[in-house]
Amino acid sequence: MKIEQQLQKTLEASQKLNLVEHDQIVAFLKELAAQARSNTDLILDENKKDLERMDPEDPKYDRLKLTKERIEGIASDIESVAGLENPVGKVLKETLRPNGLQIQKITVPFGVIGIIYEARPNVTFDVFALCLKSGNACVLKGGSDAIYSNTAIVSIIQQVLKQFNIDENTVTLLPAGREETNEMLRARAYIDLIIPRGSQGLINFVRDNATIPVIETGAGICHTYFDEFGDAEKGTEIIFNAKTRRPSVCNALDCLVIHSSRLNELPKFAKKLLEENVVIYADERSMPEISKVYPEDLLIEATEESFGTEFLSLKMSVKTVDSFEEAIKQINTHSSKHSEAIITEDNARIEIFRKVIDASSVYSNASTAFTDGAQFGLGAEIGISTQKLHARGPMALEELTSYKWIIEGNGQTRPK
Repeated sequence: MKIEQQLQKTLEASQKLNLVEHDQIVAFLKELAAQARSNTDLILDENKKDLERMDPEDPKYDRLKLTKERIEGIASDIESVAGLENPVGKVLKETLRPNGLQIQKITVPFGVIGIIYEARPNVTFDVFALCLKSGNACVLKGGSDAIYSNTAIVSIIQQVLKQFNIDENTVTLLPAGREETNEMLRARAYIDLIIPRGSQGLINFVRDNATIPVIETGAGICHTYFDEFGDAEKGTEIIFNAKTRRPSVCNALDCLVIHSSRLNELPKFAKKLLEENVVIYADERSMPEISKVYPEDLLIEATEESFGTEFLSLKMSVKTVDSFEEAIKQINTHSSKHSEAIITEDNARIEIFRKVIDASSVYSNASTAFTDGAQFGLGAEIGISTQKLHARGPMALEELTSYKWIIEGNGQTRPK
């Protein structure tokens, strides 16, 4: 089937979706979670085919990998989405005009949302659940790295759609080729919004080539600033967690910025990081302190490229600054506007940091690993927006709706 024909069917399915009752969608999502669990072995078998084609040393390998625990987490997230309030049909504003017109501003689905993503098959479940809950059909364009996993997941989704008498074209998985990507980005007649998820290169390509509105879910170049008034015990655990919890994801720590008066704390931080053999790119001033406890093969002299890099692996850089103001400048210069953190006991500095750091999520005395839709109480997420138009930070149900005006009259006409 040609891409245009597939997209036409998805557009028609999105229109039918407007008539599906919310209770039916909730029941569907609960059943989908159950089917994800019962089909775990099938999903893992197909995922294994994808993993066999990728180098385990590739930073994307961990993102591609599914496990029983991860599938259970996905199923739980789907159930969480099912339990969230219906985002469609909310009255945002209403007024009665002097001429008797009753006017309401209500939330509505976008219609058809296109998602372009790389080697993250969990995205297939997550974004579909969020799109359906918010009344949207979706067109999925996964990368070739995850083609077996994505195909299996979409087949499970479509089986459950049939079971609930919902048009199976409510979800469409496009082939993984580049030409299909280009055609999707130009499909203004069928797709209302494009959301790319992946590397900065992918996001830049989508933004530069799409003729459809794009919400950027940017790369995560995340900093943590350890201030001169920071608590070293908190800092040790926060830095370790932000870097090592899951280094391949976009909220992982990339650069530790440290006040020069606290360089003596670096051996403590480094000893903890050594538990996971983190490679550290240290600047000239931090190198002597870290080298007291760190092996030479894991400690590398930093270059300018070490700052402003999203490592997506067990690697990080360390930058020394002489003032709070210099730390802010360093972060804002190299930030991707994703997640930034400060560790300090100075409340005044926390307040300033919150105001002047230009990022979607700003932390004080906590790990950036929490930038996640589920952790923010949103159920799941369709992505983390690093732009400022329409949506910012973890995007979930509310961000997948637009609005329209409903005007009720009784014969009113407007005078010339």
